[in-house]
Order: sequence, then structure tokens, then C-alpha cells
Amino acid sequence: MKKFLSLVLAMMMLCGVCAVSASAEDTIKVGMVTDVGGINDQSFNQFAWEGLKKLEEEDPSFKVQYLESKTDADYQTNINTFIDEEYDLIICVGYMLADATREAAEDNPEQYFAIVDDASIDLPNVACLTFAQEQCSYLVGLIAGYMTQTKTVGYIQGMVSETMNLFGVGYCAGVLEACPEAKILQYNANAFTDIAGGNTAAKDMITNGADVIYHAAGGTGLGMLNACEEEGIWGIGVDSDQAAVTGLNCVLSSALKETGTGAVDIAKSVKEGNFVGGEHHYTVADGAIGYATTGDHIPADVLEKVEAAKAAIISGELVVPTSVDEVPAFTLDD
Repeated sequence: MKKFLSLVLAMMMLCGVCAVSASAEDTIKVGMVTDVGGINDQSFNQFAWEGLKKLEEEDPSFKVQYLESKTDADYQTNINTFIDEEYDLIICVGYMLADATREAAEDNPEQYFAIVDDASIDLPNVACLTFAQEQCSYLVGLIAGYMTQTKTVGYIQGMVSETMNLFGVGYCAGVLEACPEAKILQYNANAFTDIAGGNTAAKDMITNGADVIYHAAGGTGLGMLNACEEEGIWGIGVDSDQAAVTGLNCVLSSALKETGTGAVDIAKSVKEGNFVGGEHHYTVADGAIGYATTGDHIPADVLEKVEAAKAAIISGELVVPTSVDEVPAFTLDD
């Protein structure tokens, strides 16, 4: 009997070890590296992270973590930390991490990577998550064009680049479709964390007649929205629903770019064993691109026109411009 009990106990212990091992093997570790905008940018870093956290809550087999980049020098360090800790997938948020991601992916061909807002890396272990940000920008541009009373609107961009310019191109095209005679004041902040600079730029635009201002500038845009609130004009947010996030009454709408959708999709592909490198492009048709109506500030007749444009984009009847050459009114790339 003692031998039998000892055998049973040994088998139970062995099964316990196997169960723990199986559980460990089934865990998918996903690490996210922010750009310098930080995890609480109320924009695309935060949106991607919230998507991953929700995934973890719904499926405990996922374990997610983030590392925040304070400067450009942190990108490589943070990526290497996740590599050393044997994460299954490393998601780098923002085109500014492209060089660091490419280098790490070339040095670690068995490691899965994803990068948001960049399609320049052509490697089988890198998924490039891109979004038709010109489409959501066009839709809020229509809103701005229909809502302006002064026929002067503003636009603040975080940085000039091929990726970022899509926001401005789409916005300008939308504004001018709704209000062909509109004047569009534009400012390149050259920073995604300059709240004071965003505030000053917005107030300059307001002084020059702007009564609706849109930003694609991360944290810098929060300064813009605060200025809009202070001066009593409309502001348009970006990436997340910034009316809901900030609680500001001035937020007319927000151009929605569901970075969390892309992050979750690629994480699930790793678990399912069907990860595919290359570009994964998200559009209005996917539901990952759109605009927010929180606050119910947009009149019904304007919403009807914007919804018609959205439907036309989905059907292919309307193709939003994607190049600076197509929209001369966008001047930040000059």
C-alpha cells in the first residue's frame, strides 16, 4: 500500500509539473514599446495598449507588458529587453521606431515583430500595421468644412513625414470638399509631446480667425484642445475618442484610428500559428477607421453628409487622396 501511495503521489507530482509546463508553453507574451509620446498620450500609444489589455482580460493565455520610451535612444534598449525576456511578439508603436525595429528583426530572424504606422520593413518576421488615416481625416475635414462659420479652420501636425502627411492631405481634401472657399491654417509642431507649443499654435490660429482646429500631434494636440476649450471654439481630436478621454466640451469629433485592432489581430495570429509578415492595412471598411460623435455636437444634416461620404469610401466610389501632389492646399511638406 505504501508503495502504491508513493507511486500515485509521484504520478500526481509529475502531472502537476506537466500541467505547469503546458500552461507556460501556452502563454503568449506580447511586449509593446511606445514612442516618445508615452503610454498616456490619449492617442495611438494608449489606444494600442488598451486593445492589448482588453485582449489579456478576455483571454488569460495572453500576458502583455509595455515599456515606455522617453527618448529615441530608448527604442533599441526597450526592444532588446523584450527579446532577452523571450517575448513571443514585440509591437513597436510609431514609424519613429522603424530603424530600431528593422535592426532588431534582422539580428533576430526567429523573433516576431509588429510595427504601427510604418510599411518600410520588408522582412518575414515583421508585420507592418498601417491605417488609412487619410480616410478618417477626410471625414473630420468634412465636419470642419461644414461647421466653420468663419470659413477659416486650422490643422496642427506633430511632424512632417510621408506617414504623418496622410492626416493633413485627407483633412484638407475634406475641408475643401465641404467648403471650397475655406482657408486652412497649418502648423508643424515637430514634436508629439509639446503641450505648451500646441496651445500657443492653436491660439495663434484662433487669433487669425480659425473656429475649428484639428490635430494629428499626439500629446502636442492636447495643448491645442485645451486652447480650443479656453477660447470657445471647436477642436477635433485624433486616434481615440478624445471627447470621452479628455472630458472637454470643445471636442466636436475625433478621427478614429483603432491601433488596438491591429495590435490585437497580430497578437492573435501568433497564438494561432498563422503570423504573416508584410503590410496589414486597415481602412474604413474594416471598422478600424472612422470618426467619433461623442457629445452629439454634430447637426443631423452634417452627419448625413459625412455618413454618405463614408459609405462612398467603403464602396470605392470615393477615393480619398493619399499624396501631397493631389492636394495643393496641404502646405506643410513644402
